[in-house]
Amino acid sequence: MTSSATSPVLETARRAKAAAAVLAPLPRTVRDGALLAIADALRARTEEIVAANADDIAKARANGTSEAIIDRLTLTPERIEAIAADVTKVVALPDPVGEVLRGSTLPNGLELRQIRVPLGVVGIIYEARPNVTVDAAVLCLKSGNAVLLRGSSSAYASNTALVAVLRDAVEAAGLPADAVQLVPGESRDSVKELMRARGLVDVLIPRGGASLIRTVVEESTVPVIETGVGNCHVYVDEHADLDMAVRILVNAKASRPSVCNAAETVLVHAAVADAFLPRALSALAEAGVTVHGDETWQRVSDTVLAATEEDWATEYLSYDIAAAVVPDLDAAVAHIRRWSSGHTEAIVTRDQSAARRFVSLVDSTAVMVNASTRFTDGGQFGFGAEIGISTQKLHARGPMGLPELTSTKYVVTGDGHIR
Repeated sequence: MTSSATSPVLETARRAKAAAAVLAPLPRTVRDGALLAIADALRARTEEIVAANADDIAKARANGTSEAIIDRLTLTPERIEAIAADVTKVVALPDPVGEVLRGSTLPNGLELRQIRVPLGVVGIIYEARPNVTVDAAVLCLKSGNAVLLRGSSSAYASNTALVAVLRDAVEAAGLPADAVQLVPGESRDSVKELMRARGLVDVLIPRGGASLIRTVVEESTVPVIETGVGNCHVYVDEHADLDMAVRILVNAKASRPSVCNAAETVLVHAAVADAFLPRALSALAEAGVTVHGDETWQRVSDTVLAATEEDWATEYLSYDIAAAVVPDLDAAVAHIRRWSSGHTEAIVTRDQSAARRFVSLVDSTAVMVNASTRFTDGGQFGFGAEIGISTQKLHARGPMGLPELTSTKYVVTGDGHIR
């Protein structure tokens, strides 16, 4: 067995640390040039990337992987073009490095400034979504960080091809190739080594299911920014525009059910249940959604499955949704507070006082008023690509863009001052 001193994972982390030291002082023009080179390379080498991805998809199907996971895994020429377009959007975003957050002249004449600086080496542990490989690398490079990418074995061929493209592009643009690296190994041992590379890796960000996130949070000695699963809710208030509510519900659930900002539960005020439930069931059925409902929903249609407590807690990531009728807004909030993962909740209402109360009482990273939960996304928020959606409350919360990939330091300027 390889000793820890000569571990390929630790050697990769050491190279990343050296690359981070080179990256940190580089001007924006150099880092942006590397991102433009990445966008060009993705387009030029699309065929190569799609071919590697096809190997992963074939293995996934042979292993009986669900269609929801295969959708997350799949790269098409159209998706690669969209990824490349997102890279160019990141180029246009403000550079967070060096931004002065606050400054003052102290009574003793010292000039004090707090500025944004890169985190250093950022490790990303993620599942079955090779687009994260590019998103994470681009955001880390833009914010002056080196990145260590540890995707799942199910996307190993895709990630290997993508990282080869990224490394070639950044090196040709004058950055160290080791600013972007794939963590070697496909076993859990390599993940454990990455989680224990304290002093070489500055922060870990897990992206994936509840089990992965819990494992990283509980076992890592490297500081972790916790991203969360998306047990998201749509609440249809008694003052809702019901046509609007149906559109929002179907979009939130069915536009792409395999992602974390898809709705997993719909709650309906009892006062509008008779009018809303038949319309909602018809629209959801047309979209291919199976409803797991309470007794009120079951009475409307025999296609509704009986909901259990497990349904209220489930992030389906499929064409399934839990459904309940509640007596009032406070009951909806109570349900959300009990079962939500703290990701995104939505209220549909024409009553501004109800909207304000819902917003004030719901404790999630994002609260939507008359809008789909699907908008909780770095790109939709104007951040460019996102590194993840943090559901914790320290350092970063919600979609994590460029500023969330920085820390700060104080610069103190004197004129021979002594204390």
